[in-house]
Amino acid sequence: MNTTATTATPGVRALAWCLHLLVAGLLALTAGRAVAAAAPHAAGVVAAAALLALVYAAGGLLPRARAAHRAAAWWLAAVGALWVLLLVLSADAVWLAFPLYFLQLHLLPRRAGPAAVAATALAAILAFAAHRGSFALATAVGPALGAAVAVAVVWGYEALYRESEQRRRLIEELTATRADLAAAQHTAGVLAERERLAREIHDTLAQGLSSIQLLLRAAERALPDGTAAGYVEQARRAAVDNLAEARRFVVALTPPALQDATLAGALQRLCATTSTRHRLAARFHLTGDPLPLPTAHEVALLRIAQSALANTVRHAHANTAEVALGYLDDQVTVRVTDDGVGFDPDTAGFGLAAMRARVHALGGTLDVASTPGQGATVTARLPVTTPVPAVESEVNR
Repeated sequence: MNTTATTATPGVRALAWCLHLLVAGLLALTAGRAVAAAAPHAAGVVAAAALLALVYAAGGLLPRARAAHRAAAWWLAAVGALWVLLLVLSADAVWLAFPLYFLQLHLLPRRAGPAAVAATALAAILAFAAHRGSFALATAVGPALGAAVAVAVVWGYEALYRESEQRRRLIEELTATRADLAAAQHTAGVLAERERLAREIHDTLAQGLSSIQLLLRAAERALPDGTAAGYVEQARRAAVDNLAEARRFVVALTPPALQDATLAGALQRLCATTSTRHRLAARFHLTGDPLPLPTAHEVALLRIAQSALANTVRHAHANTAEVALGYLDDQVTVRVTDDGVGFDPDTAGFGLAAMRARVHALGGTLDVASTPGQGATVTARLPVTTPVPAVESEVNR
C-alpha cells in the first residue's frame, strides 16, 4: 500500500470527503439518468449502483480495510468489479473511473497503482465505445486524460508531502541543536565562572591565609612570653582551619565528572560503562604523557567523547568503537572511531554543530571522516594552555 501520506491532517480529511461526495453524486447521477430515460436495464442499474454505494461505504467505515494491504486490495477489487458491472449496464458509469483512479493510487503500491489506473481507463474506453457502437479518438481522450491528471496530482501531492516531512524533521533537529548549543554555552559559562572563583580564591584568600599562618608561626617562636605565644598559637590554628576550608571550597568547584579522576580515567570509565549498557565493545587508548589541562578543556573533550559514543550507539549499528586520548607537544586530541554503517558528513544533521561550537569556543578544531558503509571517525583537537593550578597540589601544600 502506498503509505507516503498517512497523516490524517484536516486537508487530507477534506479531500477524502470530497472524493466520497463525488462517488455518491456520480452514482446518483447514473441511477437517476437510467430511471429518467426509462432504460431497458434501469432496475439493474439502480440495483448495481446501490450495491456499489454500500460496498464503498463499508470500506470507508472500516479503518482496518484501509490500513491493511490485503484487506484494502480485496475491498478495492470488489468496488472495481461492481463498477465494471455497472459500466456494462450504463455508459454513464464511465465517469466513476475518475474517483477510482485516486482510490487505486492511494491504496495500491507505487508500481501497482498506475497499472490499475491504466486498466481502469482501458475498461472505461472500451465500454463507452461498446455502448456507442463505434470507437473514436474522442472516446479515449476523456478517460486517458483523467487518468493522467489523477497520476500527476497524486504523485505531486506525495512529493510535496515528502518535502514537507523533510523540512519538519530539519526544523526539529535545528530546534534541538539550538537547545544543545544553549546548554553548551551555559555549561561553558558555569565552568568559566568556577575556574575564575577557584583561581581568585587560590590567589587571594588561600594565599593570604597561608601567609598569615607562616607569620604567626614565626611570631610564636620569637615571643618569650608563654601567654602571648598561646594566643598566637590559637590565631595560627584559626588561620590553618580557614585555609583548609578555602581549599575544600576550591575542590568543590571542580566539575563532578572529573572530580575524582583524570581525563584519561573518565574516558576509560565511559568506555566501560558504554560496553556494559549497550551491545558495543568500546575500548580506550592513551598515547603520550598526560598533561594538566584547564577544566574547560577536560570537560569539553569528555562531553565530545560522550556525544560521539552516544551517536555510535543510536545510529551506527557498530560492533566496536575506540576512544583515543593523545597528548602532543602543543595540543591534546580525542578521537572516537567505530566500525558502523557510516554516513555522509555533507548531509549529516545538526548533531555535530554542538560539538564544533564547544571546540571552537576553546580555540580547537573538530574533524569528521566517514563514508557510508566504512564507519566513522570524530577527532577533536584543543591547544594545550596553562591550566588553573591543580586542586590536589593546592590542598596538599
